[in-house]
Amino acid sequence: MTLPVHGLPALLHRWLGRFPLLALMGAQIVPAAEPAPKITHSFLQTGAETRLVSGDGQTVWRYPKSTRDGWVLPGGNLLLTVSKDTDYPGGGVVEVTREGKVLFEYKGTQAEVNTAQALANGNILLTEAGDKPRLLELTRAGLVAIEVPLLCQTTNHHMESRMARKLANGNYLVPQLLDKVVREYTPAGKVAWEFQAPNWPFTAIRLPNGNTLVNCTYGNVSLEVDPAGKVVWELSNADLPEALIKDACGAQRLPNGNTVITSYGIGVHQTKLIEVTPDKKVVWTYTDATAHGIHHFQILDTNGKPLEGAPLR
Repeated sequence: MTLPVHGLPALLHRWLGRFPLLALMGAQIVPAAEPAPKITHSFLQTGAETRLVSGDGQTVWRYPKSTRDGWVLPGGNLLLTVSKDTDYPGGGVVEVTREGKVLFEYKGTQAEVNTAQALANGNILLTEAGDKPRLLELTRAGLVAIEVPLLCQTTNHHMESRMARKLANGNYLVPQLLDKVVREYTPAGKVAWEFQAPNWPFTAIRLPNGNTLVNCTYGNVSLEVDPAGKVVWELSNADLPEALIKDACGAQRLPNGNTVITSYGIGVHQTKLIEVTPDKKVVWTYTDATAHGIHHFQILDTNGKPLEGAPLR
């Protein structure tokens, strides 16, 4: 059927009247927005099981000992804080290749070693727990370059200190669990800054803005505090759709501003890692069937793209 030209506007008007949304859009069909891509991370896991996990959750490398702390170094080797056992009765620190060759080894001289960090000057930072709690910088030859006595209680060696880190200003940031304090020590051993934590602090991460991210273990809370010690950001189970945090040990602040937290005390088939945005939205989780939790971790990439900059963990 051929319509007269003057009849076309009336027909179009009647047709658009049946589809008001199209009329509102000027009869243009707007495609729906594509969903955001699923987040994946590969990571290093330390704790009862020490391994590298791929973005699809597969174990791609293992170390045969339990560890407390660890890093994937820029060249691909791993720096690991070894839990005390028959080979390391006082704990220790090793750097190993992916093939298991030991390039550096330190055997602890007291109760245990709880942290390690490879420094820009080539030294290795670690902390020893015992009757004389201390922080050490060792040369690659195993010589003590710096020793800082830690002002800790000594009745419970295991609860003296955790993830100590050297700061850009040359000082050292040390969470002290049973003392419920995070202290910043100078190389001379003086306290330059401290934060009284509400529960046992495990991680203390100095952020680029000068704030400090602190995870408190059995407090099940992650706090960001400013230099004056004021809490400016806080995440607990009260902020989440369900209780996903149990024994908040390790943490890492990602380059995009999100925070990843581990639940060390959580059990089998439970969520062991969560990633939250600054507005506390959960955007990634990791769950596995192991009975033990993840003590600490290092997120290595997002959707296959390596993270930029020094890891904040």
